[in-house]
Amino acid sequence: MQRIENFKATYQTQRKWKWISALVLAALALTTSLAMAQTLPGKGIQVQALQSSIAEETFQTMLVDRALEQLGYEPQPIREVEYPTAHIAVANGDATFLAVHWDPMHKDYYEQAGGDAKLLRVGQYAGPAAQGYLIDKATADKYNITNIEQLRDPGLAKLFDHDGDGKADLTGCNPGWGCETMIENHLDAYKLRDTVKHVQGSYAALMADTIGRFQRGESVLYYTWTPYWVSGVLVPGKDVVWLQVPFSSNPDHANTRLEDGSDYGFPVNTLRIVVNRAWAEKNPAAVKLFEVMQLPIADINAQNERMRSGEATQQDIERHVEGWIKFHQALFDSWIAQALAVR
Repeated sequence: MQRIENFKATYQTQRKWKWISALVLAALALTTSLAMAQTLPGKGIQVQALQSSIAEETFQTMLVDRALEQLGYEPQPIREVEYPTAHIAVANGDATFLAVHWDPMHKDYYEQAGGDAKLLRVGQYAGPAAQGYLIDKATADKYNITNIEQLRDPGLAKLFDHDGDGKADLTGCNPGWGCETMIENHLDAYKLRDTVKHVQGSYAALMADTIGRFQRGESVLYYTWTPYWVSGVLVPGKDVVWLQVPFSSNPDHANTRLEDGSDYGFPVNTLRIVVNRAWAEKNPAAVKLFEVMQLPIADINAQNERMRSGEATQQDIERHVEGWIKFHQALFDSWIAQALAVR
C-alpha cells in the first residue's frame, strides 16, 4: 500500500514538474517570438501595393505582400489604378510599390513620375516577357501571312474584318497600359491605317469575343503578351502564329530584333518592382527582398489559367499564393533570410 502511495506521490510530482517545464518552455517561446517580432525590420510599418485593372496581376502582387509580412510589414488591401497613375502615386508616397512594372515598356511612366529622383526600379521579378501580334494558323497557312506589313493589302486585311468596314479588326490594348502607344505607332510606321483598325475597350471582353470567333472557324488578329492566359488557350504554333514586323519602330528607337533575326515589333520586357525611393532608403530589407524575388513565367501562366477556368475570386487567388509558397517553401524562406541579413 505504501508503495502505491509513494508511486502516486512521485507521479504527481513528475506531472507537476512537467507542467511547470511546459509553462517555462511556452513562456520562453513566447518571449522569443515577441523579441523576434520586435526586431523585424518592418514591424509596425504599413505598405500599400498597387496594380492595374488586370486581375491576373493580383497573384504576383499578393506574393510580394506575403513576403513583406514575413519581415514584419503590414500590407494594406491592394488598390487598382492604371499604370501611369500608379507610378505617380508611388513617386508621391501615396503608395509603396508597384509589383508589375514592364521595363522598358513603362519607361515613360517611370520618367514622367519623377524617374530615379523619386522612384527605385528593383530586381527582375519575372521575365523575359514577350508581346506582339498573332493570327490564326489556318489563315496564316492558307494565305502565307507571316508579317503584319502584308495587311496593307486590302484583300488580306478584309479576311479579319468583322464589322463590315473593310478593315482588319485588331483586338488591341487598353488605353493607359503602354502597349497601346506601340500599336498606334506601328499602324503609322507600317502604313496600316487604311486597312487595319485598332479595336480597344475591355481587353478581357474583347479577347473572349476573339476566342469565340476562332472557335467558330473565323480569322482572328490580336495583340497579346506573356505571361497571360491567352496563350494557354490560343497556343502559338498550334492554333495561332506570331506575326513579324518589317523593321523595328519604337518611339524610343529601341531595337526589337531578336538574336535569331526575328522581329515581333516589341522589345522583350522584364517585370520589375517599382518602389518609392524615400521609403526604400529607410527600408533596405524590403529593397533586398524586391531584388531577390523571382517568379517563373510558367508559374504565372499556370495561375492565370486557373483564374480563366473559374478560380478568380480573392479567396481563390489567396489559396493559389499560399499553395505556391508551400510548394516552393525553401525558395521563399531563402528570400526572407537574404532580406533579414541586411538589416
